[in-house]
Amino acid sequence: MSEAEELLSLAVEAARMAGDLLSARAGRGAERDVRAKSTPTDLVSEADISSERTIRELLARRRPRDGFVGEEQGGGEAGDSGLQWVVDPLDGTINYLFGIPQWCVSVAVRDRERTLAGAVYDPNRDELFTATCESTPMLARGESAERLDRSEAAGDGVELSKVMLATGLAYDARVRDIRRFGSAALDLAWTAAGRFDAYFERSVKQWDIAAGALLCERAGLSVLELPVHPDLPWGILAAPPALAELLMQLVGGP
Repeated sequence: MSEAEELLSLAVEAARMAGDLLSARAGRGAERDVRAKSTPTDLVSEADISSERTIRELLARRRPRDGFVGEEQGGGEAGDSGLQWVVDPLDGTINYLFGIPQWCVSVAVRDRERTLAGAVYDPNRDELFTATCESTPMLARGESAERLDRSEAAGDGVELSKVMLATGLAYDARVRDIRRFGSAALDLAWTAAGRFDAYFERSVKQWDIAAGALLCERAGLSVLELPVHPDLPWGILAAPPALAELLMQLVGGP
């Protein structure tokens, strides 16, 4: 087993463990301890915190020298092994809190140059999306598994009117949220699986996209950065190469 495969095995264990914990909490009813982070609409619950704690404790036991950065922790830990785990313990918190079954756990690990392995686990559908920097991404459902390969998708001449496009919106304090799907990690995983033709979003964070971006790259999609512009934060675009060029002209900014 290669190093990347060993790292992926641990990422999968962590994602599944946290997903099971979150499912159990969801089954007991709504979370009571909820607070705001960056804005009144950017919520974090005890479920987020417990999930991240579970993942951190597992990684600390197995790989104590590795670094760690998670959505709820803040600045992160550098470690001294040259590797860092990038974790979103509950991507889609508002969906989770309101009983909307579109949320997941995202666990990735990277070195100084690239993401080595990543897992996105959707407990609601028991779907596990995985990839390493060396392999074709996989989607596992129960006992079955399939390879995700979009290298032949949407070539030249694609019509935008026929494109299924996924996106997300930055948090705005005027309303609690506008209901799009809500989980960037799952949006990317579903794009890798061909459920969406393409995906773009601004204001995403590294823990939102680390595993999902690897899935898209290894599935044969272009993963591009949306540059920062006045009033437009950094973002990401994932699409087949020809479609990515076309979409970049539309959403890349002025």
